[in-house]
Amino acid sequence: MALITWTEEQYGTKVGFADEEHKTLFDLLNKLYDLATGGADRADIGNALDALIAYVVDHFAHEEREMQAKGYAGYDAHKVEHDALVGICADLQKKFHAGEADVTEDTGALVKGWLDSHIPEFDMPYADALNS
Repeated sequence: MALITWTEEQYGTKVGFADEEHKTLFDLLNKLYDLATGGADRADIGNALDALIAYVVDHFAHEEREMQAKGYAGYDAHKVEHDALVGICADLQKKFHAGEADVTEDTGALVKGWLDSHIPEFDMPYADALNS
């Protein structure tokens, strides 16, 4: 069962590239969650974790470039949010590959909670600026 499902009502930003990238991000998160909670091989979980984190980093960089190009006033606060999540992800990734941490239901809940908060509070407000 999916951990998180993209809907226009809950997660739509009205910015085409962002919505498409968020859908892909959700798919990658759901795949990781299913592997981690379904007893998959650790190597498969690690590959899914790496793919998700790489995508998140690319997505954040794309959003940040677009915000900077449009002179979006909320850029600095948005970047702080992105950097904080990337730090958490990098720490988990390092510990996972060192055998010091696992991807668990709590990990999925943390990322889902972050997205549930971040997209409405930080992404939706950039629609007018990025669509101008």
